[in-house]
Amino acid sequence: MNNDLLAVIDYMERERGIDRETLLTAVEAALLSASKKSVGPSKDLRIEIDRKTCRIRALAKVTVAEKVNAPHDEITLPSARRIKADAQLGDTVEIEVTPKNFGRIAAQTAKQAILHKIRQAEKERVFGEYKDRAGDIVSGTVSRIERSDVILDLGRAEGLMPVAEKVPTERYQIGDRLRALILKVESRTQGPEIILTRSHPDFVRRLFELEVSEIADKTVEIKGIAREAGFRSKIAVVSHDPKVDPVGACVGMRGIRVKNIVRELSGEKIDIVRWHDDIKTFVTNALAPAKLIRVTVDTEAQSVQVVVDAEHLSQAIGKKGQNARLTSKLTGWKIDILRDESDVSFEEKVARAVAALAVVDGIGPERAEKLVHAGFLTLEGLLAAEPADLEAVEGIDAAAAREVLQGVEKACEHLHGQEESHESS
Repeated sequence: MNNDLLAVIDYMERERGIDRETLLTAVEAALLSASKKSVGPSKDLRIEIDRKTCRIRALAKVTVAEKVNAPHDEITLPSARRIKADAQLGDTVEIEVTPKNFGRIAAQTAKQAILHKIRQAEKERVFGEYKDRAGDIVSGTVSRIERSDVILDLGRAEGLMPVAEKVPTERYQIGDRLRALILKVESRTQGPEIILTRSHPDFVRRLFELEVSEIADKTVEIKGIAREAGFRSKIAVVSHDPKVDPVGACVGMRGIRVKNIVRELSGEKIDIVRWHDDIKTFVTNALAPAKLIRVTVDTEAQSVQVVVDAEHLSQAIGKKGQNARLTSKLTGWKIDILRDESDVSFEEKVARAVAALAVVDGIGPERAEKLVHAGFLTLEGLLAAEPADLEAVEGIDAAAAREVLQGVEKACEHLHGQEESHESS
């Protein structure tokens, strides 16, 4: 067994990177457990493996006695003195009790235990290697996909990217080479679990730290990141050196730096924003290139109201509200984007007036359009009108005029009641 064990130990040390002493200690413990039957009931049994030759010996402690009554626990004085010259009655000496068939029996019995100890040593080594690496970026190959979770082969370990940490727009195939961020490392009974992510905002942060030397040396600082993985990210940066433009440093010459990051993120758009401690300036920078007409800050409510013209409204809000949402996440303030009312066209004013009157009982869409075109734009204007004024409108007779006025009076009473209720509360 010596040669086989020596070969296994050498292989594990060389190929798996497991410490030789750790392996031999594990094998000794496994053999001790497995050798109880073959060696016998000796007390204080010990297994010793020569660190160079891997020769295995079973050793047991026995007591020197004048007459041996318990062969497994006692030894005569003459026999003891052949092992230890100055042995006396009552002393304890260690003798070799390795049976002739020990190598074969122990090898068969201990095989699984040895493999278990080796696997355990590998798990401990992997945990020790990765436990302090949360926040690092690693590269791996997709080895398999289990229930939509992606398993990456990292070399000596495997990383798990759960569904929640995947980018929704990305599709992964076995054999794909990926980079991911180590989110956390947890020790479990089945071994260390390395949780990876590509959707976390810190993945973008680390990519910028690796790509932009000014961030790595802390000349430029990332003050915040807001991300909707796979679609868009906003990153706020500030320079601690007046000679260094933080946005230009992140973009790089001809955009090469940010292009490399966008390529890694499979085309995800990235907005690089100049951070400012004044919230008005910060919000203006974050919503650029949309032109803002007015920015109003409510410090108590931690909200910012932004007014833009019609031309830049969709740009400021973004597709499905994405730009406004990311700006809110980035700044930590609630962002309300409104259209400048002075920028409303005549046609839109007419449409709004028609819509407001159409919901009133007794008016409806058709009468509302006729009334607006006749100059009756509001409930107040209709309430002040005489029946004859309404009858002068084409398509509205005396009966229709009464219906309109009754509906307007009810609507005004309802509004008046709401205002009183609001004031009393």
